[in-house]
Amino acid sequence: MLPDRGRKGRESRIFGRTAPFGGRSGRLIGVRTSWTTVCDGEFFCPGCGGDRNYQRRTGRRRFVFLGVPLLSRGETGPVVECAACQDHFGLEALDHPTTVRLSTMLRDAVHTVVLAVLTTGGSAARAALDAAVTTLRGAGFDDCTEERLGALVDALAADTGRLAEPDCVPGLAIELHEALGPLAPHLAPAGREALLLQGARIALADGPYTPAERDVLATAGCALTIDPDDVARLLVAATRTPR
Repeated sequence: MLPDRGRKGRESRIFGRTAPFGGRSGRLIGVRTSWTTVCDGEFFCPGCGGDRNYQRRTGRRRFVFLGVPLLSRGETGPVVECAACQDHFGLEALDHPTTVRLSTMLRDAVHTVVLAVLTTGGSAARAALDAAVTTLRGAGFDDCTEERLGALVDALAADTGRLAEPDCVPGLAIELHEALGPLAPHLAPAGREALLLQGARIALADGPYTPAERDVLATAGCALTIDPDDVARLLVAATRTPR
């Protein structure tokens, strides 16, 4: 017998009550699922639409007659149970970051793109630093200043040798993919494009794109899973946007 279903087709929690067969005898026989908690944590609940605590659970189904478990019907799950709405979800629900984690990932991504553009361009001009500071403060780095950012850019460029490299160096490409790759699946296309455009406007703040800036922006677009043709379109669009 199939287990009864809760809202949206997910398996209901039975916890000691039977899933009846129907008719007057339906209250006498059925299938009971007993759940065991494996671990717990915090996740983004698809049902509640927000961050909630969860329990990861496995279940054992048994055929019940007159309230007495008789025959094993096998195991079920594992499932993720929301502590708030108590709905069950597949383990793939844990792949979605919480809103707090997503916010942190986005801040880190903006920081990485900004530094990549600035260090690729060498010692950043005042206009580029101004644009970068505005972008970083908007992303949540409230204590960012031109002096601090300029010192960080110079230190990174000297440490990695990026000043001497005409293109996006392998280490920088790895950094972009590490910061942007995990974030990309959780952003809408408009969100991914907006992130790339932030880097493009910083690159344009002190003049037209340099070949190295185009290369690093193309690498960022690739890490964000933006089609190369769309990257080219966005870079052109940024030149036509008032800054």
